[in-house]
Amino acid sequence: QVQLVESGGDLVQPGGSLRLSCTFSGNIFSHYGMKWYRQPPGEEHELVAAITSGDTTTYADSVKGRFTISRDTPNSTLYLDMKNLKPEDTGVYYCQATHDYAHTITWGQGTQVTVSS
Repeated sequence: QVQLVESGGDLVQPGGSLRLSCTFSGNIFSHYGMKWYRQPPGEEHELVAAITSGDTTTYADSVKGRFTISRDTPNSTLYLDMKNLKPEDTGVYYCQATHDYAHTITWGQGTQVTVSS
């Protein structure tokens, strides 16, 4: 059974940086496409960034040029490097894993990012 654990969320000032991590266990990490979602206060989940098992990346327009998604396959870890953070980046950030063939979906528990002065 796949398990995902996010970490790295914090309170940061506008213009600051953070690195979020998502540790993956319970199956073969390289068989999964991975995504970062966020949920701003009072709003729906929104897709922030995605990376395929072949390392192809895509980003929401709102974070292009500021956020970088990456994966460390030997250590089964997903990352989201965030720079030039803005108050509108505030929210709970979740990682999601989707199996390439079975298309099963697993979510982590989330980590809080707050951008405020």
